[in-house]
Amino acid sequence: MLNYIWFGMLVAGFVLAALNGRIEVASKAAVDSAAAAVSLSIGLLGIICLWTGLMAVAEKSGLVRFIARAVKPFMRLLFPQVPGNHPAIGAIVMNLVANFLGLGNAATPLGLKAMSELQKLNSGKNTSTNAMSMFLVLNTSALQLVPATVIAVRAASGSANPAEIIGPVWIASACAMTVGITAAKLFAAFYGRK
Repeated sequence: MLNYIWFGMLVAGFVLAALNGRIEVASKAAVDSAAAAVSLSIGLLGIICLWTGLMAVAEKSGLVRFIARAVKPFMRLLFPQVPGNHPAIGAIVMNLVANFLGLGNAATPLGLKAMSELQKLNSGKNTSTNAMSMFLVLNTSALQLVPATVIAVRAASGSANPAEIIGPVWIASACAMTVGITAAKLFAAFYGRK
């Protein structure tokens, strides 16, 4: 459905440009935007590669297990259905650490691994468990210390002060995470499944 919406917006833009006699402006904007998207993607690629590599080193060195043990009491509160030594806990912790550091793109592979591990514990393969729902809430509303990806995008786009968003990001992330955890726990209590 989303593909149809995007296609409709694209066609509508070109039709309106043609009706206003500005098709060359729309064509130039499309080409310039495509070039800018490639430049931005290449700039972000370095950041993603660096942090994905660091996360892999942290996992292989045992740092993930150490952090998982340190936050085990907190994880037990949020994920009571997941065994404490299950690989899902390590992947969840590393995903949350990457999100905390503002490395949303580097957190994606860890999030996929965590969800895959949680799916192994799922008895009803076509429905999400309470743990999967809680992880999704934490993943999307994670508190960020330094929103590095957003700062990098702002810097690449020519912002005069790309880091000025840190304070509002802290407030918005803390509010979103608090509301998300509360809602997930309430829904789990009334409608959730193990």
